[in-house]
Parts: sequence; structure tokens; C-alpha cells
Amino acid sequence: MRVMIAPDSFGETLTAVEATAAIAAGWSAVRPDDQLIEAPQSDGGPGFVDVIAAAGGTVRTAVVEGPLGADVTARWLLDGTDAYLESAQACGLGLLGGPPTPRTARDAHSRGVGQLVVAALDAGARRIVVGLGGSSCTDGGRGLVEALAQGFGSADAAVARLRSVELVAASDVEHPLLGEHGAARVFGPQKGADPDTVAFLEDRNAAWAGQLQRVTAREVAAEAGAGAAGGIGAALLALGATRESGAQVVAQRTRQDRQLASAQLVITGEGRLDQQSLRGKLVIALAAAARRRSIATLVLAGQVLLDAADLDSAGIDDALSLVDHAGSTELAMSDAYAQLRDLAAAAARGWEGAAAG
Repeated sequence: MRVMIAPDSFGETLTAVEATAAIAAGWSAVRPDDQLIEAPQSDGGPGFVDVIAAAGGTVRTAVVEGPLGADVTARWLLDGTDAYLESAQACGLGLLGGPPTPRTARDAHSRGVGQLVVAALDAGARRIVVGLGGSSCTDGGRGLVEALAQGFGSADAAVARLRSVELVAASDVEHPLLGEHGAARVFGPQKGADPDTVAFLEDRNAAWAGQLQRVTAREVAAEAGAGAAGGIGAALLALGATRESGAQVVAQRTRQDRQLASAQLVITGEGRLDQQSLRGKLVIALAAAARRRSIATLVLAGQVLLDAADLDSAGIDDALSLVDHAGSTELAMSDAYAQLRDLAAAAARGWEGAAAG
């Protein structure tokens, strides 16, 4: 059997590349004769550059300002005149140096992402694709704009320079910047924000949205994707970016259609399979693409919070939880690679039994 192994990252515990390796190791230990197609995925969040780099180009590094001010070394990709950047490389949750808190939720910023854009422009990029997701900040992209303004002399100069390039915000997040479904209220608590901090971030982003509109003459706060990566999506849209599905950017570059065409089973996964996953996230998009080709889909996720009806409507044949397999969230996270490998082996044994039956 030909098995396409195509997970997203598992939050901060496993990159998509690491998750793919773990699943492949577990599956092949039980079914060594299966042909495995290893195809790590990304919707623009952590691991985006690594996944994109597998299709070619040159990985470069830049020292940029991290989310709390300390310098970090961020990787990005240049392929001809196309540049691929990843917001999590500059302001990801993993760069906080510890668990997120209300203080880090207030203080974290996106200046390093703006510095990556400057580096790409200086290298001659004519098309800049910014993968969005996994950020620790909720600054509406203010830090990004400030870094661009500093790099080019003023915000107006930054806007003018960006008009000469194609700017793409790669994300499958559909949330707006503000409101009940906005960046602060939906994602703020995941970044350490308590209720008072969520209210503070919402008010700050509302004021920033007005400034963005005055500088760029674009009103983007309510646009789908403006809330991606703590509102970096809003800044990019205001600066003239188009929004594209991060999963589709990866799919096109890695020739996902060709890989799917030869598969008989798709194994995908992510950190948390829940109602947010149904809002266009990678796992759901991949399952839908597999169902159109009458290919079964198995999901291995950190947690599975969808019921059987949701799974069926999404085109998922079965979904297994890493937390349930490990017996605790703590073990699932601290020993993620081995636990995912063992879960994949258990899934392979179950698949063998189902096939035999």
C-alpha cells in the first residue's frame, strides 16, 4: 500500500518534518512493505520555511529582534526572486524563553518579521510570501510596520517600496483583527492573556487599525485573515498584500496533487483537532482533497475534540489522540516524538486488522 504521510506541526512540540519522521518510523515498523510518501505540510505557521525548502531554493539566515527584544536568528528561503518568510521564526511562542504570561502577551511584538521583509528586499526579492501562524504577539503587525519604516526612513517610504513587489500573506486563518472572532479574543488566551489583557489588546489593536488606515488608506480590520498571527495579517493587507491559503501555497510548491494521485491512504495530523480546524485548516483541506479522490484519511492529533459526525463530514475516516495514547498531556508533550511514533505503530496494527477483517 502507498501511504502519504503529510502532517502539519504539532504546536511547539514537533515540527511537521519531525512529525512526519515519527509517523513514518512507527508505521513502517509494523508494515515494512508499505511504500511511504513523506510530505510534511504547513498552513503558514511553524515549519513553513522547512516545508517550502524541501522543493528547492537557498535557506538564508538573518539576525532579527525577537518578540521580547533579544536578538534571534531567523531562517528564510530565497528561490530566484521569490522569498518565503515565516513569522514564527521571528516572533514564535517558542522564542519567549518560557511559558506565555499576561506580561509577554502585552509586550511581544512583530518587529523581527518586518526586519525579515527588509532582508528579503535587500536580497532582490520581487515576490515575498510571509507564512503566518504560531506567533506570541498580538500587536496587529505594528512592530512589522515600525521595522519597515525604520529600514526605509518612514512609513510612507516603506509603503512606496513595497508597491514594487508582490506581497503575499500565507495563512488559513480567517479571523478578522477585531471583535468576538478577532485576534485578541480568540488567540490572546493561547498566548498568555488573561481577561484584562485581552481587553487591553483589543483596545490597542482598535487604535492601531485607525492608524494603519490613515497611513495606508486601506481599511482592513474586518477582512478575513486580518487577525492571523496576532494581527500581522492586518498590517500585511494594509501594505498591499493579497491573502492566499498557506496550505495551498505549500501544496502547489510541493506538487501535492501528484503525491495524492499515487496514494491509497493519507495520514495527516496537527496538535489539536477541534472546531477551529473546521475553519479551513490544513488537515481538513487535505482530508477533503483525499475524499475527492476516494482516498481514506487517518488523522493522528495531539488532541481530538471533534465527534464522529464532524469527522465524517470533514472526510476523515479515523482520528486518534496522542494524549489518549500517552495517558497524559504532560507525557504527550514531553515525549512527543516517541509517543507519536508508537501511536502510528498502533494505528498501523489496527489498519492491518481492519484490512484482514
